[in-house]
Amino acid sequence: MSLYKDQEIKIYNSLTKEKETFTPIHDGAVGMYVCGPTVYSNVHMGNCRTFLSFDLVFRYLKHLGYKVRYVRNITDAGHLENDGESGDDPILKKARIEQLEPMEVVQKYTVDFHETMKKFHALPPSIEPTATGHIYEQIAIVEKLITEGYAYEQNGSVYFDVLKFNTDHEYGKLSGRKLEDMITNTRELAAQSEKKNPQDFALWKKAEPQHIMRWPSPWSDGFPGWHLECTAMSTKYLGENFDIHGGGMDLKFPHHECEIAQAEASNHKSPVNYWMHANMLTLNGKKMSKSTGNNILPGELFSGENNALGRTYSPSVAKFFMYQAHYRSILDFSNEALEASEKGFHRLMDAYNSLSSISVSAKSSFSVSEWKQSCYDAMNDDFNSPILIAQLFEATKYINALKDGNATITESDLEELAATMRAFIFDVLGLEDATIVGDESAEKLDGAVSLLIELRDQARANKDFETSDKIRDELQEVGIQLKDGKEGTTYSLG
Repeated sequence: MSLYKDQEIKIYNSLTKEKETFTPIHDGAVGMYVCGPTVYSNVHMGNCRTFLSFDLVFRYLKHLGYKVRYVRNITDAGHLENDGESGDDPILKKARIEQLEPMEVVQKYTVDFHETMKKFHALPPSIEPTATGHIYEQIAIVEKLITEGYAYEQNGSVYFDVLKFNTDHEYGKLSGRKLEDMITNTRELAAQSEKKNPQDFALWKKAEPQHIMRWPSPWSDGFPGWHLECTAMSTKYLGENFDIHGGGMDLKFPHHECEIAQAEASNHKSPVNYWMHANMLTLNGKKMSKSTGNNILPGELFSGENNALGRTYSPSVAKFFMYQAHYRSILDFSNEALEASEKGFHRLMDAYNSLSSISVSAKSSFSVSEWKQSCYDAMNDDFNSPILIAQLFEATKYINALKDGNATITESDLEELAATMRAFIFDVLGLEDATIVGDESAEKLDGAVSLLIELRDQARANKDFETSDKIRDELQEVGIQLKDGKEGTTYSLG
């Protein structure tokens, strides 16, 4: 189905600082590149938010019928500390600490990244290239930049000449930084480097004797610059000009700014039509930081083994919580916010699962078609997931009114309501219905929980509220929510 022909998407373009109507280069097809993780440690929740933001974009474009080539790289070489320009290679540093080969570190944390994304029910990208697998392409770009006069070699390393580039182009247009201001702020450091100017960035670095990861090049045995990797991999798989480039807000400068400079200097055209940036996460009102300890990993969130939140939350609840904020806004992780989101998630899933028991009528007291378009309108407005979720809760109110006999719906409207809810909850938001498990497992689980409900009922009858509360709370800890009603106690998973 080509729904995209009837839906006009507007994307906030970080380059122009405006919402623009999305018009792909090729009708019906979209090329999207997202900067992936540097695999030297467990992926953290801030990373996850970025990747889930673009999973949402990927899912919605696919839902509309676009053929999407989604490329997300793995940085497994070249990303030095201090914005990838100097200091230690974090992969080598971790290899020394853990007494592993560097590629063992890469493999270990790449696997962790994939497993974490799978728990969040994120779709894998179409192509997942690695920096080490594209050394040839990176060397070719460096050679071209030298030929074009935008790069120079110094003591076996090659640097991009930012001042030369700025005479013909505009360096800083994505981040809004002026080169004159950068020069003023860094002039005193000029003599401390082999670069012509402090603003110049590395395209190829000569490896020190102790640097294990190295490759031969026309200039030295060394390794590519961090910014070069993404230019090489994005253009290889998406072409010299493609539709969407995404990443975290922290990558806007210098990483994405340098990508634009490299691509414009080597290909003489703007590489990307729409730049998108996801904002950061905070934890209990403060910036997430490993150095301060104000940080939480996905595994710690799912297991409850953390000092920040005090209890466990399922991947679906955490994902649902993140989508209740727009991808361009700062989002704070806190116990109170996650608990509220968990209740909302269960309410939404309960409403969806009750649709099969709704009775139909001769007329509807709710315009399902208008509501359906409002869901599309939300996503068409720069992938506005919080507005979409608000619309899903509007439908939830209507479903609850239908259950209580306070509203009516026709058979065709019920089918359209169910299909739309299913499409946006599962296909677009990519949530998992935790109430659905395999038949055999479901039977065993139902028997075990029913027994615990019976024991809890006995405890309450004996006024042993400590035991009844303990059963309820500990079931909730593992994602089983008990609900007391007139007909007795039921449960749901989430």
